Amino acid sequence: MNSEKKGELSELKASLRQFAGSRAPGSTEAKRELFKKVISYMTIGIDVSGLFTEMIMGSGATSDLVLKKMCYLYLCSYAASNSELALLTINFLQKDCQDEDPMIRGLALRSLCSLRVKNLVEYLLGPLKTAIRDSNPYVRTMAAMGILKLYYLAPASCNEGEFVPALKRLLMNDPDPQVVANAVCALQEIFDKEAESGSGPNVNGKDWLLSKEVIYTLLNRIRDFSEWAQCIILALAAEYVPQEPDEIFDIMNLLEDRLQHANSAVVLATTKVFLHLTMSMADVHQQVYERIKAPLLTLISTGSPELAYAVLSHLHLLVTRAPMLFAADYKHFYCRFSDPSYVKKLKLEMLTAVANEANTYDIVTELSEYAANVDVVIARESVRAVGQIALQSYDVNGIVDRLLQFLDMDTDYITAETLVLVKDLLRKYPEWAESCVAVIGGVSHTAVSEQPAKAALVWMLGEYGQDVPDAPYVLESIVENWAEEESETVRLEILTAVAKLFFKRALECHRLLGRVLKLGTEDGNQDVHDRALLYYRLLQQGADVAQKVINPEKRAVNEFAETQSSEAKDRIFDEFNTLSVVYRQPSFQFMAKEQPKAGASSEEDPATPTGVLQGGGDFAHQELLSGAEKEEVAAPPPTASNGAETYSAPNVLDIMSGPPANGNAASVSGDPFATSTGAPVADNAPSSSGGGAGGLDDLLGGFGGQSTSQPQPPPPAPALQLVPRPTLDAGTFQRKWGQLPVGQAVEDSFAPAALAKLTTPQALLRHMASNSIACMASGGNAPTFRFFFYAQNADASGFFLVELIVNTAKGTASTKVKAEQAHLVEPFVQMYRTALQSF
Repeated sequence: MNSEKKGELSELKASLRQFAGSRAPGSTEAKRELFKKVISYMTIGIDVSGLFTEMIMGSGATSDLVLKKMCYLYLCSYAASNSELALLTINFLQKDCQDEDPMIRGLALRSLCSLRVKNLVEYLLGPLKTAIRDSNPYVRTMAAMGILKLYYLAPASCNEGEFVPALKRLLMNDPDPQVVANAVCALQEIFDKEAESGSGPNVNGKDWLLSKEVIYTLLNRIRDFSEWAQCIILALAAEYVPQEPDEIFDIMNLLEDRLQHANSAVVLATTKVFLHLTMSMADVHQQVYERIKAPLLTLISTGSPELAYAVLSHLHLLVTRAPMLFAADYKHFYCRFSDPSYVKKLKLEMLTAVANEANTYDIVTELSEYAANVDVVIARESVRAVGQIALQSYDVNGIVDRLLQFLDMDTDYITAETLVLVKDLLRKYPEWAESCVAVIGGVSHTAVSEQPAKAALVWMLGEYGQDVPDAPYVLESIVENWAEEESETVRLEILTAVAKLFFKRALECHRLLGRVLKLGTEDGNQDVHDRALLYYRLLQQGADVAQKVINPEKRAVNEFAETQSSEAKDRIFDEFNTLSVVYRQPSFQFMAKEQPKAGASSEEDPATPTGVLQGGGDFAHQELLSGAEKEEVAAPPPTASNGAETYSAPNVLDIMSGPPANGNAASVSGDPFATSTGAPVADNAPSSSGGGAGGLDDLLGGFGGQSTSQPQPPPPAPALQLVPRPTLDAGTFQRKWGQLPVGQAVEDSFAPAALAKLTTPQALLRHMASNSIACMASGGNAPTFRFFFYAQNADASGFFLVELIVNTAKGTASTKVKAEQAHLVEPFVQMYRTALQSF
């Protein structure tokens, strides 16, 4: 701090002392100006802790509420970092807690509980006990939240002081709705915290909060609460499990008018209650969909763009679960000119989702208009939407014509998107090849610059090149630019397309195939190199063998891979009315708790599982790694013997000059698939230093060679020991779950005593953790709960991943086990089942 600021603070301190005990006319306004200046200095980061005594003196001698508020803000800002100064505030704040003005009493109590100094906890207990019985509801409101602050500061003192029973009395009996709402919020946090830690007198407190008596008490008064409080109570009601069907209808009738509320959060929270209560009643659940349709569509039309996006995200989730829900209301999802791009994009997804036989023509017509949109992103998305509808088998005839008309627009990005979609369309509907290829043949490859579109065009030229007269020559001109092609995907497609076309038009593609194989084996990308080498090896084995692998009989693709599994959608549905729906991810993926590093010491209770996250998610269908990194092997590429003259040879194998590994020259007869007559190369043949065909043979270890070694029986399963407290982060779990196959699936049954414990799933998590099996995620609602566990081998050589689905109504437990070491699956399953059955 410079000398100028120090001088200002000295003057400010003297002024505060001057007006400290003054009650003269105008002194209150002067104190306000001084206090404002102190708060402004504090806001910009200047240390004004030296004015602590003067601030207390200045506000202690006045009953002005504005001065009190500024003083309380100052005290709370500096008390946590300086416990000695905080001690000076106790008498001042305790005195204000007994003030005649209830606003001052409430503000003083809030400030007293916000000091966050453990040494001062004993001074909070008396004012809190008094405030809970205060006649003014504002003071009781502050007391409810003050108990929660006390719990986070000193849980033992909170429990010993009988504050939790006091909160329960406020919840059940207090006439003021805001006091009840704060009591609900405080109790919910306390019960969740103790359930997570697995200790404390209120570890099963959530069961009381979700009891029929409490839920009915809150719902009967829901109209009296603020919108914020209504959302909290509705979220609590969504977790309630009715014991009788009549309760479901009672709650729905009670909340019927909440669907017409002006606040969107209340409407969505009520929708969640209706959907979750009727999950086990299929007919009623369908009627609920019909009932919630009108309120949600109204929110889209009348709300802000941000609100429309949030509601559309929830509608999209509902449509994926019940596709016919909004089929007749598709016009609500037409894009308006004033809609921002993010809303338009989501509306296009909705139009794709609601398309069926009855509305496909109208939807595709509307989407075709969007293809001319000046917004490039929306134009692309509209073309993709048309293609997605075509893949859903709705009126394919008209949609194909629409897609092909997009090529006439002569727009680069529209042409690129159309080519990719036509490729997918031909994979599913080969019968449309004649119409599509006739148009695709007129597309110039020089006008296609985007890599996915270029790869799609090359694929079609290879797959249907017999119907395109210029296909070999188009591919030849593309091969000319091999060195400039940056995408390995396009180079792989070129390899495959030329190889396929060779079997259909051999004379025209003979030299082209030889050239492409040579370029491929010399390519720096390992995938391209390996595929070219594979094709070369297959051609050595003969025409029939090569054709079966490279150019097999076409089969229509009935189903394309979903971007998200139904299991993941179910998990997101469990978190309805949260950000999980907007992000389209279970909450654990963007709220994952930080895991301790392997080998690091942990202060946690060993019985407490690390990384327990509610909600869960689909580990197998999220962003997984594409696979293990390939080892970079510098394989010696084949070299040509006479440069360009090599391509004039009639035999495709002649492009790989140099004798094969067996020392015999390849045949140069008219048969383009003639191979050497020598013996096959052994698996352990040495590498050829010349880099010719022999070098290629050696790289694969002798393609076609026979191994004389006999298969060895698997070793016996060793004894298994687990790490007591395994550590694994959520991202690694997700990746491993997607990569590993299911090692074993088992079914078990739960005893009635065990099912009774499952009313609190945390009990199972603690039990499994005590058996060295930790929980990564858990979620679900009665009667179905889902858990993901993991364990680690004691020598840290691998992990075991487990999915457990428990149905409390049937008393069954279904388990899938995946392991990095397959031979340890059986002993682990035995250990796991023993732990599960002892629960």
